[in-house]
Amino acid sequence: MKYSHKLSDAIHILTYVQVFKDGDLSSRAIASSIETNPSLVRQLISLLSKAGLLNSHPGKSGLSLAKPATQISILDVYDALGHAPLLHIDPKTNVKCIVGGNIQSVLNQEYDEIQRAAERKMDEITIQDITNHILVLHQNRR
Repeated sequence: MKYSHKLSDAIHILTYVQVFKDGDLSSRAIASSIETNPSLVRQLISLLSKAGLLNSHPGKSGLSLAKPATQISILDVYDALGHAPLLHIDPKTNVKCIVGGNIQSVLNQEYDEIQRAAERKMDEITIQDITNHILVLHQNRR
């Protein structure tokens, strides 16, 4: 099973911009931190910019958060990436079986509840919170 890392990488980009706001904010530098290629970083920067979370300055390696880090939630980032559901149901079940014939509708209800709870929690966590945790961990490793 393949998992998408776009949310994690997008949060990484925003946090990197917050931490290194006066440093090298080129897609190459950010890609080095994520250990990915600069083209993926540029794609995510484009999505984050379109969502109003990031300001990019074409032709420069200048990036800045479009609003304070305390006002950018993980839910904002999640929404910027297209709001894909967190959990997925197997669409191929045996409809002649009592479980297979009913599992999808039951799980849809339960997964919707889980999705809403996760989104509420994502809305509570900001890029500033992530930044603060990173800086504390960095200080503790010194």
